[in-house]
This record gives sequence, structure tokens and C-alpha cells, in this order.
Amino acid sequence: MIHRMKRFWGVALATLTLPGTGVLAERSLVYVGTYTGPKSKGIHAYRTDTTTGIVEELGLVAEIQNPSFLALHPNGRFLYAASEVGSADGKPGGSVIAYQIEPATGALRELGRSSTMGGGPCHLMVDRTGRQVLVANYGGGSVASLPLDASGKVGPASAFVQHTGSSVNPNRQKEPHAHSIQVSPDNRFALAADLGTDRLYVYPFDPAKGLGAKALETSPAMAPGSGPRHFAFHPNGRFVYVINELLSTMTALSYTTSSGRMTVLQTLDTLPAGFTGGSSTAEVVVHPDGRFLYGSNRGHDSLAIYSINPGDGRMTLVGHQPTGGRTPRNFNIDPSGNQLWAANQSTDNIVIFRVDKNTGRLTPTGQELKVGSPVCVKFLPIP
Repeated sequence: MIHRMKRFWGVALATLTLPGTGVLAERSLVYVGTYTGPKSKGIHAYRTDTTTGIVEELGLVAEIQNPSFLALHPNGRFLYAASEVGSADGKPGGSVIAYQIEPATGALRELGRSSTMGGGPCHLMVDRTGRQVLVANYGGGSVASLPLDASGKVGPASAFVQHTGSSVNPNRQKEPHAHSIQVSPDNRFALAADLGTDRLYVYPFDPAKGLGAKALETSPAMAPGSGPRHFAFHPNGRFVYVINELLSTMTALSYTTSSGRMTVLQTLDTLPAGFTGGSSTAEVVVHPDGRFLYGSNRGHDSLAIYSINPGDGRMTLVGHQPTGGRTPRNFNIDPSGNQLWAANQSTDNIVIFRVDKNTGRLTPTGQELKVGSPVCVKFLPIP
């Protein structure tokens, strides 16, 4: 059920592009995944209008336990949620839940669910053909791919790979902890960041079959104790940026499309010089125009902002922007690149910023959305 609750006035969100059409849209839906508890029971939604600047809260659109990460189908008709739990339906492992989207209202209709084959699924992505959903299991230290049919339903896992190994941090790296997974821009490879083993694994990928059974020897290692968490491709497909949770660093890598081979180019701190408090990193996003890079600090409660050299992919620190709350586990930039929504998990709020496309710096728009433990933000253009 959708509850129409509030409207927020401020700077209009920029025009977005409708999936698969190239047609510019004036409105969009924004879906927010949460950790469930007293203030949230699942997935929340908002509607934005780029002509009026209104952000309308649609309320709870799906009840589900801990939908900590969301993914949209390339056709814009379906949404998938990772239910980050240790077991589901009496069986070990979390679930991927498939939903059909009602564009006019933002409502979600469940189509079914399937086991991720591992505990604590915390990240997922639909491949670029819309035939597989890939998932990373943090608790299980594994990755899997699950097939999707034409109706958007998700089937049993088509492939499953258990990571092995450990690294130097005795508290967080005694065993593997797969934390994110994405397909390459050309859909030929699947990359998975494992916090527990300090590696970024590269797998062959076939949309008909899913993940390959074995990671390629080209998989690069991060510095010991880094804890690679999330990563983002540059729009030109030549660079990958990895945010390292445990050391609060950002690593730039070159990427070879023909082989999936990566080479470390540079690593910079995400925290300002002189900061001595406790902090860890979470999300990383490249601006759609490829000129800027953003990473979130939990503890310092800020977004680190970098400029990107388009020639060699190297980063230069621009500065830091407070997120207007505590524990920014996730944030996202709307596809036009004009606005950034920062989800502050511990203060139950999302703060909206205007992006300066010349400098990369952020300015609060004055819009603040209240939602319990927000941990994922996804934009969907609608007609």
C-alpha cells in the first residue's frame, strides 16, 4: 500500500532519460532500501517532478526484512531487493526478491523470491541484458548469479562461487566477505569485491549461464588490511575506483576491456589530514560525466570529493562535504548529474545536494527526507 504523506519543495531534480528509449523524462521514482526496525518495514519510495521541484513521499511500498540493496532491471519494469538475513524460509542464506513496478503509483508487486545460497546478501546487480541478477553474500563470503525470465521472475541460482582465504585484520578478515558485485560495461566479465580477502575478483560472465566457476588470474589484490567494499566503473570503461572500508582509502585501477585485467594506479585517503576519530568507508560513485568521484565516510560523516584526470584516471582530492547526518552508508547521483541524495543510516534521513558540475562540490538544497535507516538509493525515470 502507498501512503501519500508529504511534499518537499526545493531545487528541481534534473531531467532524466527513460530506460531504453533515449526520451527525456520530467519525473522519476526514487526507491530507498532500509534496515528494518521500529522506523522502517521495508522499501520506501518518492516521486520527483523536475519542472516543479516537488519531492513527494509515497511511503512504504514493500514490506520485506532488511532490503539493504536494490537493483533495477534495464527495462525499468522490475526491481530486485537483497534481503540481508542469515536464513530465509527456514533455510540458510538470504533472498533475492523480485518486484514488478507500477510506474503511475510507484507500487511494487512481488513476483517471487529465490535463495542467494549464502548468508547476509548485501549487494546485487542485474546484468545489462536483463537475464541474470548477480549477488554478493557478505556473511557467506560467496557470490552467485540467478536467472531472470521475461516476466521478471527470479529462478534458482544458475552459478555459485565460494570465496576462500583471509587477510591481516583479525577482527574483520578471518574469512571471506564478498561485499559487492557488478558486470563490466561490455557485460563480458563480473567483478566482485571481497572485504575479507583484500581482493577484487574477476569472473567470466555469460548472460545465458551466469558467473564462470573460477575467478581469472587477473584478479588484483588491494593493500593488506584495506577491506575493499564497493567499486565503480568510469563512464569510459577504462578505469575502476574501489573504496576500501577498513583503511578509509580510495584506489584507482586501469581496466583492460579485452581481458578484464586491472592494474593499481593510485591510492588516496578518504579522510582529511589530521582526523583522528573512528571512521570507515561505504559507497563510491563516479559522476555521470566522468569528471568527479565521490566516496562516503562513516564516522567523519562526509563525502570525499575527487576530480578525475580523464587521460590517466588519476584522482585529485577536491574536498569534503558533511552529509547532514550520521553514518552515510549509501548515496547516489541522479542520472543527469545535477543532484546527489545522501542516505544517513543512523539519523534516519536523506539529504539532497546540488552538484556543481564545474567543481564537483556539493551544496545542500534544503531538502531533507525522513526514513528509518536508509541504506540504498535508486533512481527510476518515469514518463
